[in-house]
Amino acid sequence: MNKSIKHGLKANWQQFLILVLINAFVGGMVGLERTIFPEYAESEFGLKSSTAFLSFILAFGITKAIANYFTGRLSNRLGRKKLLIIGWMFAIPVPIILIFANQWYLVVIANIFLGINQGLAWSSTVIMKIDLVGQKERGLAMGFNEAAGYLAVGVVAFLTGYIANQYGVTPYPFYLGIGIAILGLGLSVFFAKDTSEFAEHEKPEPSHTHQGNVFVETSFKSKTLSSVTQAGLVNNLNDGMVWGLLPALLFSMDYNSEQTGIVTALYPAIWGIGQLFTGKMADVFSHKKMLFYGMGLQGLVIVLFGFIQEYYLFVTLSVLLGVGTALVYPTFLTAIANNTKPVQRAESIGVFRLWRDMGYAIGALLSGVIADLMGMNYSILAIGILTIFSSLVIKFRMPS
Repeated sequence: MNKSIKHGLKANWQQFLILVLINAFVGGMVGLERTIFPEYAESEFGLKSSTAFLSFILAFGITKAIANYFTGRLSNRLGRKKLLIIGWMFAIPVPIILIFANQWYLVVIANIFLGINQGLAWSSTVIMKIDLVGQKERGLAMGFNEAAGYLAVGVVAFLTGYIANQYGVTPYPFYLGIGIAILGLGLSVFFAKDTSEFAEHEKPEPSHTHQGNVFVETSFKSKTLSSVTQAGLVNNLNDGMVWGLLPALLFSMDYNSEQTGIVTALYPAIWGIGQLFTGKMADVFSHKKMLFYGMGLQGLVIVLFGFIQEYYLFVTLSVLLGVGTALVYPTFLTAIANNTKPVQRAESIGVFRLWRDMGYAIGALLSGVIADLMGMNYSILAIGILTIFSSLVIKFRMPS
């Protein structure tokens, strides 16, 4: 055993901090599209159909889900750092394509690249942080990781809305993405270190579950793992709807890009900041209770989105949605990691993230079809009810 390897946040704080910063840039890439895409789609491409417009989230979700799965499977073979660098190489073309796109299919292609970037880069930083800290601080580590990523989503979402309101929806907001991609790639190449040895030297805990077929156990068989996995899928299903339809709803009510940017930025910003607290809570409190209350709050807030028009209510509900999501997001990964053996953890996390981010694709398709057939308000209502149902699955299927 390599005696120089010590688990823990304090022992590895420098490398941990670098990975937190890298993940902030990963999140910033998603923030590019959070505010301005409804206006971008209509003004540049004349898209009116919700289903057609949400096709970019569909492409993003499927690609990210597949990339997550292969990150989990390949991280032990190729190494965490190599996959992180490959992920950033796929980020470079994204803002460039969005600047020069003259057909909607090019926007969809850009989001395929973005999905690969997010799957490889975000999953790699998650696995690397879990490797570094060991079991006792895993929730705190996930809180820092997800906080950095989603706070960056919110900051960039606000900045793109502000830039679009001042200078137009394209190309200036996307210049920000070029800088983010270059900085993320540079940090990954020159400062990140591979952490595979940390997983190899971690002693299995008695509570770890040995999984014969990791995919089947994580997806369906294990009551704990499968309950967490379905909640992860529904969480990103509703996030896909919020990403696409909430700014479209505000745009239809004649709110400008800056106002829309504030609402769409608050949700991921609170989601991000909140995880600094809920990540540590996931090391102490019941995972089941945190997931049940978090999913329930999300569902209630989303239902209410379909019944309001006042701007201050949109702001308030956006904050509450961020709180609900902050309760569940680091808890998902902590619960998965704490119930698998170290050598199987990366693959189990990959399976979880496959299903979780497939939620983006399902949410985009489902909410787009319902919006086109019945209207945006009915679509929002349906997704909210589905999220409440997911919280009940946690309550009645997941062991205490």
